[in-house]
Amino acid sequence: MGRVTERRRVVRIRAGVAGTRPDTLVAEEPLEIRLNGKPLAITMRTPGDDFALAVGFLVSEGVLASAAEVRAVTYCEGAAEDGSNTYNVVNVQLAPGVPLPDISLERNVYTTSSCGLCGKASLDAVRTATRFTGIAADPVRVSAALLGQLPDRLRAAQKVFDRTGGLHAAGLFTAEGELLDVREDVGRHNAVDKIVGRALQAGRLPLAGGVLLVSGRASFELAQKAVMAGIPVLAAVSAPSSLAVDLALETGLTLIGFLRGPDMNIYAGEERVTL
Repeated sequence: MGRVTERRRVVRIRAGVAGTRPDTLVAEEPLEIRLNGKPLAITMRTPGDDFALAVGFLVSEGVLASAAEVRAVTYCEGAAEDGSNTYNVVNVQLAPGVPLPDISLERNVYTTSSCGLCGKASLDAVRTATRFTGIAADPVRVSAALLGQLPDRLRAAQKVFDRTGGLHAAGLFTAEGELLDVREDVGRHNAVDKIVGRALQAGRLPLAGGVLLVSGRASFELAQKAVMAGIPVLAAVSAPSSLAVDLALETGLTLIGFLRGPDMNIYAGEERVTL
């Protein structure tokens, strides 16, 4: 399997003086996700938790909602020209009776590490109806003071970021601030898929009462992933997009942006945040 980090030679200039040294970089490799043996999507990701990433992606696509719907997840042998296993192709085999979605050339998407589902043909195609319909009625409440502490807690848990400085992170918290899971990846959407996929594998979906914190911005796709996993609160350290706000208002998702210490903007679902 691929390594999370790699070493590269770098010329470093400090105070006008140049010198060479090894530097630690985060690894980025393609992952092809296949469904019942048929290609579905390719994403650029940091190797690790590939099975969770694959099934988490399928949760956000509305294909999966429980571990019982998965028969097996495996790396595909013979993915390379010489027949070797690259560990960059994962096949998800659905359990008997689970409906197979339409997989066509129009549906097949290439997912970059920065934009995720932007390859969708239309906004309507992204608005997949979640099977977890209780987000709007989720009674969870979280204090603004506690929310302000979460970015530091997430940052403290980013072990690979400390070595590379080049990773996004997603953290799943309880309303009391307990960190349940944290994943790092070159793509923030991949980090979220890994968290959702691990929850599916553990039989913990929907993630009612949960608070999802992401580094960087909150795009439409991240709001979509939160809704599809039944997460009622999504917070980001940077700005949300207009479509993310629209989706939050439609579904009852609490959406928080610019979460920096005690300061934050609440774009939707402000009734869940207490002062």
